[in-house]
Amino acid sequence: MAAPIPAGFDPRAPWRLHPQVSVRPERFGALLYHFGTRRLSFLKSPTLLTVVKGLADAPTADDACRSAGVCPEELPAYRRALATLAGSHMICERGEDA
Repeated sequence: MAAPIPAGFDPRAPWRLHPQVSVRPERFGALLYHFGTRRLSFLKSPTLLTVVKGLADAPTADDACRSAGVCPEELPAYRRALATLAGSHMICERGEDA
């Protein structure tokens, strides 16, 4: 059984990269640095980087995952990864004050 998605993250909502976050692509995925919180996060796959980059243009986080080629079986893991990024303020809901 898959672990539940943390509270506060709705994969059916529109999300974006937080405006204070810088993305540095790497072979393994990417490094995210939040200038406001001074936190560093690692994206451990190029596909997750594609999802994060696509959030601003996708209607929902799930749509960003599908557009990046995430298959239905992998979707719960990507939702958990995005929820973790939301919890650390690396991504935020669109329309939310930054």
